[in-house]
Amino acid sequence: MKKILLTILIILFVFVAVVLGYIMTSWEKDFYAPYPDLAAVDDSAVLARGEYLIYGPGHCAYCHISPDKIPAIAAGERVPLSGGWEMSIPPGTFRAPNITPDKETGIGDLTDAELARSLRYMVKHNNKFMLPVMEFTEMSDDDIVAIISYLRTQEAVHNQVPPTEYTFLGKTLMAFGALKPQGPGKTPPTSVKIDSTVAYGSYIANNIANCLGCHTARDMKTGAFTGPLYAGGLPLPSEYAPEMDGYMFLTPNITPDLETGVIAHWDEQTFIERFQYGRLQPGSPMPWEAYAMMNEIELKALFRYLLSLEPQKSNVIKTVYEPGEELPE
Repeated sequence: MKKILLTILIILFVFVAVVLGYIMTSWEKDFYAPYPDLAAVDDSAVLARGEYLIYGPGHCAYCHISPDKIPAIAAGERVPLSGGWEMSIPPGTFRAPNITPDKETGIGDLTDAELARSLRYMVKHNNKFMLPVMEFTEMSDDDIVAIISYLRTQEAVHNQVPPTEYTFLGKTLMAFGALKPQGPGKTPPTSVKIDSTVAYGSYIANNIANCLGCHTARDMKTGAFTGPLYAGGLPLPSEYAPEMDGYMFLTPNITPDLETGVIAHWDEQTFIERFQYGRLQPGSPMPWEAYAMMNEIELKALFRYLLSLEPQKSNVIKTVYEPGEELPE
């Protein structure tokens, strides 16, 4: 009997050692994706669109700067996107890099095609994985060009941001393919007509503003959606208010469900005015200052799209949970 137990223990030890060895030697995989044939241009209209997307609905500025600079952006200052924001979730601590044109610490030595690939396929210039938090994979060619073009015009800021650090869980998920780059699910459009239609509202919600990514419950280990789309229920930590460290915010249901949808009884003007007003709740992870910069055409399109969604029931009871409070399942 002792020999059998010893044999079992040896087998288990060897199995665990093999698995650990595989994880530690294979988690940092190389990924290959095509380089979009897109390049920056020097055109005032394109640069204006890029600035609008970066500081407005695309809210790039709200991740690629330190949170203490948010008030300056809200006041209209175009703070260089030199990095500083980080997010700690079970797979690791993810840090937004310096994306100013600095050659040593920013994007100065990267090609336009490398930048375009990172936005469309979530693959870094060195072929490594990028956490798919930027829902830009199906953004139009024109808008990607606008973003890259504007980034090239920034002031170069020398700021070395520490690299993202993965936990053992994160490395395990990457080794076994549960975390990997996500490219477009369909062919991205060359351009998109800017108007107040439901179709353009869908483009904003799903490919620019990432309404879907935050207002849908998801597994924070893998990022996979676990609840009805746009029905809320995703717990997010406090942002932009250090005094609220430890508070959690539960994203609300923004489908037109008459019982649990927060905007179901709003009219278009109420929706527009709410966004234009900006932040009400200190510490909210929603970048209200960015969305307050959206123009009325895009806000109308977004509202019309959200009202077109399939109504979904939601168990989201309240938004803000104090440290130690149990979140609803």
